[in-house]
Amino acid sequence: MKPGTHPERDFVGYGSQPINPKWPGCARLALNFVINVEEGSEPSVEDGDAASESGLTEGGSGSFPSRDLAAESMFEYGSRVGFWRLARLFDERALPATVMACALALERNPEICAHLRSSEFDVCAHGWRWEHHRGLSIDDERQRIIKTIASFKHTLGRRPDGWYCRYGPSINTRELLVEEGGFLYDSDAYNDELPYWVSVRNRDHLVIPYTLTNNDAKFMRGAMATADDFFQYLRDAFDMLYAEGAQTPKMMSVGLHLRIAGHPGRAAGLQRFLDYVKDQPDVWICRRGDIARHWHQHHTPSP
Repeated sequence: MKPGTHPERDFVGYGSQPINPKWPGCARLALNFVINVEEGSEPSVEDGDAASESGLTEGGSGSFPSRDLAAESMFEYGSRVGFWRLARLFDERALPATVMACALALERNPEICAHLRSSEFDVCAHGWRWEHHRGLSIDDERQRIIKTIASFKHTLGRRPDGWYCRYGPSINTRELLVEEGGFLYDSDAYNDELPYWVSVRNRDHLVIPYTLTNNDAKFMRGAMATADDFFQYLRDAFDMLYAEGAQTPKMMSVGLHLRIAGHPGRAAGLQRFLDYVKDQPDVWICRRGDIARHWHQHHTPSP
């Protein structure tokens, strides 16, 4: 290997001539909403961690080696209130979404599980709980994946279609997913606006890239303040991709968190965007599993 190169990185991708995804109905854009269900799986003193997690909360108080009761209650808001507000917005419009869920969070909220079993949402595993996969041994990570799948089967009656690590994957994650053999895709990449195939252990594996750009986490990082900020940003991204889609159709992901977008002053922006896109012609509002199955069927890997 030459100095300064990395054998696993691809800086070219589809290049100047992206593949035509041939979305159903000749859609100009595949639009996928992702609802993150994490509450109850975050680092917690009660679960044996050194400190309470305060990430993506209103407090921003940092980590201390003790319980942060304020941060804990902000997480609780997400599953007690936020989930139901977001679910209502999608259910009222009969729109599908993908739930990226930590297995432990689902185990601790049977009512959310009951809703997922009867809703138009599909599920992607967001890990067993919040933890850094990069810090796990390969054997520990393998067991986490197996444990997560078993938990989904118990709480939802089905395994997850895909996988997405909470803090990013380890160098072993994708190989372990392929080794397990039951995942349609993983979303541990941010490098494209179309799915693509990779070869892992001489097997073809589908990657459906995610994004942290069209994401309500920006509220917590000071980049957004109002519902209009959120709506306008999502609308502008949609309009750009929709216009480009006349020639080069792409995919758009929108990331939502129960304890962020679930608050009324932010959910209002999501509501405006849902109403803006739901009746647009030539748009495929879909689940990540739908995208994966479409790709498996219509875009088999080249030799």
